[in-house]
Amino acid sequence: MSTQELLAYVLKLPREERVQVAEALLLSLEILDEEEVAATWAPELERRSRKVAEGKVQTIAWGDARTELLTELAERRARRAAF
Repeated sequence: MSTQELLAYVLKLPREERVQVAEALLLSLEILDEEEVAATWAPELERRSRKVAEGKVQTIAWGDARTELLTELAERRARRAAF
């Protein structure tokens, strides 16, 4: 069975079974521990915070960001459903 065939099969499963498959796949990947993730992201977060404090980036309200994210998520889901 090809990857595409497997994906098509899994996407037809009931939601709860897809959740189980997704969890199993995520657990099978090498996952960094929280301290390692924090250490990796610290320089980037400091850089971004500095740019915000210096007024070098334009921020957006959480409500607007949330709306944009939800719209993008819905569009991605629609594209996958058409798959």
